[in-house]
Amino acid sequence: MTSDQLPDPLADVPGAEYVEAVDHVGVATADLEATVAFYRNAFGLVEVHREENRDQQVVESMLAPAGRTTDRRTLIQILAPLSEDSPIGKFLDRSGPGLQQLALRVSDLAAISERLREQGLRLLFPEPRPGTAGCMINFVHPKDAGGVLIELVEEPRGN
Repeated sequence: MTSDQLPDPLADVPGAEYVEAVDHVGVATADLEATVAFYRNAFGLVEVHREENRDQQVVESMLAPAGRTTDRRTLIQILAPLSEDSPIGKFLDRSGPGLQQLALRVSDLAAISERLREQGLRLLFPEPRPGTAGCMINFVHPKDAGGVLIELVEEPRGN
């Protein structure tokens, strides 16, 4: 496809009012420290946030390019399971380490969730859940999204 065949990126596309950016990509690993060290040593990425999410049975580290940690950037999220039967533990058992999800930053999680359900897409949770750093999240079922687990992330109000 040539550039003159591409759609106008400013065109009015239904649903586009909700998606602000790619928020992060999630990488599943059994060894959080080794994976964080790999991204630091190979690419100069630095950890900008770490937390344990007991609800999802995961410990996670958010990585960003050094020196570019204060703007609204796309991050890499390293995810390690707290238990083998956690979602990340099951993912590692089934698929091994690697890309686990694509997260989109959205302006209104409730509105886009309603829109997606109206289109027949399944979300993993009936209601949004707490995610990283006070964000609210939900996921589009990978069977409804071409095999990709898509996380929807709404930042806390006022950010």
